[in-house]
Amino acid sequence: MSPHLPESLVAGLDVCRATPLSGGDIALAYRLDTRDGTYFLKTKERPTPDLFEREAAGLAILREHAPAQIGVPEVVRSDASGLVLEWIEEGRAGRHTEEALGQGLAGLHRATHPTFGAIDGALAGYLGSAQVDLTPTDSWCDFFVERRLRPLTERAVREGRIDPVATSLVDRLAARADELCGPPEPPALIHGDLWGGNRLVDKAGGSWLIDPAASWGHREVDLAMMQLFGGFGAEVFRAYDETFPLADGWRDRVSWYQLPPLLVHAILFGGGYGASALRAMRSYL
Repeated sequence: MSPHLPESLVAGLDVCRATPLSGGDIALAYRLDTRDGTYFLKTKERPTPDLFEREAAGLAILREHAPAQIGVPEVVRSDASGLVLEWIEEGRAGRHTEEALGQGLAGLHRATHPTFGAIDGALAGYLGSAQVDLTPTDSWCDFFVERRLRPLTERAVREGRIDPVATSLVDRLAARADELCGPPEPPALIHGDLWGGNRLVDKAGGSWLIDPAASWGHREVDLAMMQLFGGFGAEVFRAYDETFPLADGWRDRVSWYQLPPLLVHAILFGGGYGASALRAMRSYL
């Protein structure tokens, strides 16, 4: 058996074959064919502390609250070394795939909580492989600026991934956070990293959500992330807005809520992401 398959995750599964899968930037992935069925395994040789535990917790709470229109894989096993999930046989989108996703995401976002931040007792989580603060707060603007925008900008500056002028830009933006974050809304259960690669479509044309950075946050965060790299049809957003109407001006806030993922990509991958984040910051000044 491959040395990349931790014994704690595969013991007793009676694995017949482990097939490496492509597509992951952070971890190694395998299809596990066993005598009892097929599973998905995700692991990393030296995982960041709590990385997989946070993912497992996110999948569990999304699965708990997801309406019938969207699926979330069941966590079969998890520990510090990785995850074993139910296998989703991928297919192609059908004529109702995007509409159902929009309706389902709207239903998911109706789940609420008294505070923004942690979905459980853990006060730190991950956006990609970048650690983020999940300390709860009653204020969304405080959470977004002080738990996301400012610390990610400061890290990107320290690591030479963005022009140091970004620090002063964030100070100026923070003074207008109440305006820029939009009308107050109750905390919503969000996926947190909903780019196109974290949505699978199964053989029946249904959508499944994977690799979450789940938290209690502002629902526009998910909608903004969905538009950062594409992969979602316009029908998703129309169906969402019809099911759970968005606040006026939400499209004007898309770039605002794309700032954290842009900063994370600048930190992790460099390239032009830092410049893109700077342009987005300046567009709100």
